[in-house]
Amino acid sequence: LGSLGRLEALAAQLCAIQGTVSPRLSAPHALVFAGDHGIARRGVSAYPPEVTAQMVANFVRGGAAISVLARREGFSLTVVDAGVDAHIAPDPRLIDAKVRRGTRDFGFESAMTPAECREALARAERIVDGIAARGSNTLVLGEMGIGNTASASVLMHGLTGLALPDCVGRGTGLDDRGLARKVELLSAACARCAPPGEPLDLLTEFGGYEIAMLVGAARAAARARMVVLVDGFTVTVAVLLASRMAPELLGYCVFGHCSAERAHRALLQIMQVQPVLDLDMRLGEGSGAALALCVLRAALALYSDMATFEQAGVSERSA
Repeated sequence: LGSLGRLEALAAQLCAIQGTVSPRLSAPHALVFAGDHGIARRGVSAYPPEVTAQMVANFVRGGAAISVLARREGFSLTVVDAGVDAHIAPDPRLIDAKVRRGTRDFGFESAMTPAECREALARAERIVDGIAARGSNTLVLGEMGIGNTASASVLMHGLTGLALPDCVGRGTGLDDRGLARKVELLSAACARCAPPGEPLDLLTEFGGYEIAMLVGAARAAARARMVVLVDGFTVTVAVLLASRMAPELLGYCVFGHCSAERAHRALLQIMQVQPVLDLDMRLGEGSGAALALCVLRAALALYSDMATFEQAGVSERSA
C-alpha cells in the first residue's frame, strides 16, 4: 500500500462514491455550459463577448479542445446553451436551455432575477437526471462564457471572504492594465451591492446562467451518486457554492486540475482539496477535467488488475 500515491486515494474515493469494491466509470459524459455576461461589454476580458457564441459553434463542429479529447477518450460531449447572447442553430450535440440572452451587467443591477436563477438550476438538474437515467455514472463539468471569471471572482470573494483583488485573475489573458481595470470594475460592483451571505442570493446578484447551471448539475449528479470531475476556476467556484447548499456534495467531486488562473490555487487550498493535475492550463471547456478522467481510468485499472505480491509470487520485504 502507498506505492501508487494519489492513484490509490482516487480509487478509494470511487469505491466510496459507488459503494462497491469494484467501481466502474460507466458512459462518462461531459457537459459544457455556455452563457454570456453583461459585464463583459465593459472590458473585463481580453476577448469580445461574441466569442462565446463562436466557441459554441466550434464545440459543435468538433474543433475545440474538449471535442478532441471526447473523440480520443471516447466520452460523450453535450454543449448546453444556458444563456448565450445569440441565436444558436439547432444541433443534436447542443441542448437549448437558454434562460435569457446573457445576464444583466451586475455593475449596475442584479445579474439575474431570483426566478431566472431557480430556473437555471432546475434546467441543469433535469439535464443531469436524464444523463444518469441513460446509464452514465461519471460527469465532466466544463464551461464557456466570456467574462465568467469576473463573475466567479466576485462569487469567490463572497463565499470565502478573501480580499477581492486576491480573487481576480487574468482570465483569458488580460495584460496588467486590463487586470487593474477588471479589479476596479468588480470593486465598484461590490460597492454597489455587498455580496449577500446566502448562496442563492449571491448567485442571483453576481452569477451567470452557465454558472447557475453548473451549480444545479453538480447537485443533481451528487444526488445520483455520480463521479463529478470538476474543471478549472469557474467550475470550482460553482461547486463551492453548490456545496454550501449540500455539503455532502464535495465527496462526489474529483478536482481535475489547478489552472493558471491565480485565484484557483488559493480556492483549492481554502476548500482543502487536491487537484489531480497541475499543467498550467487556463483553457476552460472542461479540458482539464477531461484529462483527469484519463488518470481516473488508469487508477481503476491498476486497482482492479494489478497482481498483489502474493498473487505474483514476489517475496515480501525482509523483517
